[in-house]
Amino acid sequence: MGCCGSSFLRGHDSDHKINHNGNNNNSSSRLPQASNGPARPSYGTDSLGAAAGGVPHFSEFSLAELKVATNNFSSDFIVSESGEKAPNVVYKGRLQNDTNRRWIAIKKFAKLAWPDPKQFADEAWGVGKLRHKRLANLIGYCCDGDERLLVAEYMPNDTLAKHLFHWENQTIEWAMRLRVALFIAEALDYCSSEGRPLYHDLNAYRVLFDENGDPRLSCFGLMKNSRDGKSYSTNLAYTPPEYLRNGRVTPESVIFSFGTVLLDLLSGKHIPPSHALDMIRGKNILLLMDSHLEGNFSTEEATVVFDLASRCLQYEPRERPNTKDLVATLAPLQNKSDVPSYVMLGIPKHEEGPPTPQHPLSPMGDACSRMDLTAIHQILVMTHYKDDEGTNELSFQEWTQQMRDMLEARKRGDVAFRDKDFKTAIECYSQFIDVGTMVSPTVYARRSLCHLLCDQPDAALRDAMQAQCVYPDWSTAFYMQAVALAKLDMHKDAADMLNEAAALEEKKQRGGKGS
Repeated sequence: MGCCGSSFLRGHDSDHKINHNGNNNNSSSRLPQASNGPARPSYGTDSLGAAAGGVPHFSEFSLAELKVATNNFSSDFIVSESGEKAPNVVYKGRLQNDTNRRWIAIKKFAKLAWPDPKQFADEAWGVGKLRHKRLANLIGYCCDGDERLLVAEYMPNDTLAKHLFHWENQTIEWAMRLRVALFIAEALDYCSSEGRPLYHDLNAYRVLFDENGDPRLSCFGLMKNSRDGKSYSTNLAYTPPEYLRNGRVTPESVIFSFGTVLLDLLSGKHIPPSHALDMIRGKNILLLMDSHLEGNFSTEEATVVFDLASRCLQYEPRERPNTKDLVATLAPLQNKSDVPSYVMLGIPKHEEGPPTPQHPLSPMGDACSRMDLTAIHQILVMTHYKDDEGTNELSFQEWTQQMRDMLEARKRGDVAFRDKDFKTAIECYSQFIDVGTMVSPTVYARRSLCHLLCDQPDAALRDAMQAQCVYPDWSTAFYMQAVALAKLDMHKDAADMLNEAAALEEKKQRGGKGS
């Protein structure tokens, strides 16, 4: 590929966040199997034939694997709504040995939440048996010292709470709200049929949207946040009345919580059930409806959903419907079945991630394939300027005061780059480049990364291409172009560039002239 052409410098979307999945290695530090009984099998098939295809077998992971997957549990990888303040933080990550390059979600429990490792492992294995297309499935766990972690499929398109309460471009249309209600009812019915009817703290934050925009129920709610902890963390106004009396979650409690989710879908707000029930009894249903729908809904369908919500929220648990009743009521309301969920949500169509590289990846290649800018930064700092050797031939006369000033600018840029002051680094490296007496592919590569970290992917791509012009066979220049292209949503070009970079590295290892 010609390095100085402008084929990539065309109009692009803004920065697109890609989104991690897993396999496992054996580790001597892992929890032994229960002493009484055979070793557990790996679960990876769905008894209903629903959607086990592509879901990894449930297995145990080492803490080391999960540290690598999350860049040592970096705050940059946190995806839980409350960030680092959440009692149990959820990270996204990618396991090194997963050839599919899928993302995973990793829930890290608070210290001492599950003091007995066997009890935690048994609970995790129970949830890990479940496989269904309506669940964000659990694919593994980790017990290491006092660390307790769960590993699940990663859902890249946010939560129902985000789409209902904090939307930016468009609210969820009525047909999609009905689809969400049915899909979550189907998830609960499946779990109930498989002997896991209890779901802790069901709410709009537990409903996640997958790569195709389809709603799924988070598997994390199938386990409590701690062995002896509360099952409900929400405001008491949304808590099932029987839980307030005896502190126990029952299948009927889950139905009550499903009723609160129905109210969320109808109103677009988080309304206390008692207030909503008063309005329903007063025949003020239309006043409860989400005004952002602008009347684009069926009053008959809304009445059916309000009636179902009212039944779910009955004070007496025995008067509530069961999961099969939920599905039977919601299924006939479905319309637009031929319209994909991502269209109704107004999100981009999911495209397959870049193919597995044709050549083995070095640490730099792996970091670029994961778009891990922190790891790339560490590698460039450690590499320093060793790859610049031979790119400059300077005569004695060129060592002027101007030259010394230029090298001083580069030195200031290096300090700022090391200290992660990327805007200052851009300014200093630009002073060095603008003089033009000396060219440095490393400076271009470093400034390229600075641009990426400042959300300037077009400028990053130009610098990476300039680095290749200076040093045509330098793999780092190709790697940086790959990251910039991926940031610009040009994923096929990014994958091709990644393979070219890996081929250059392989060539060098065989004795060629690459980097």
